Amino acid sequence: MRLLLNLIWLVFGGIWLALAYLVFGVIACIFIITIPFGIASFRIGAYALWPFGRTIVPTPTAGAMSTLGNIIWFLVAGLWITIAHITTAAAQAVTIIGIPLAVANLKMIPVSLVPLGKQIVDNRELRPGMQPLVVRPDGR
Repeated sequence: MRLLLNLIWLVFGGIWLALAYLVFGVIACIFIITIPFGIASFRIGAYALWPFGRTIVPTPTAGAMSTLGNIIWFLVAGLWITIAHITTAAAQAVTIIGIPLAVANLKMIPVSLVPLGKQIVDNRELRPGMQPLVVRPDGR
């Protein structure tokens, strides 16, 4: 089921989201000081390409620099990316087939809003101490 949802996602928005994150990541890596934002953008882009079956967990070693970076990210890009995800999710939720895509789009908001200090892991790799940042529709 995940494969089918990921393929539908890829066709109806995933490829464009991933390309947008890739372009922003390349631009961010051009300037030396914004390389962490570029790496975060590449990570989110990979997640945007194939979101079903993966989840977001906090990084236990993230510190004050991640918080400062997240504040800068939020002001420069995070708020606008979140608005784009909400708008796209609303458009996808119009059809029955689009509802899981809209849920996946909304699932990306936490990592798009504040990406530093978070990891994207496969659901099968969740260890007992790892708590997902969002509750999946199946309640796990």
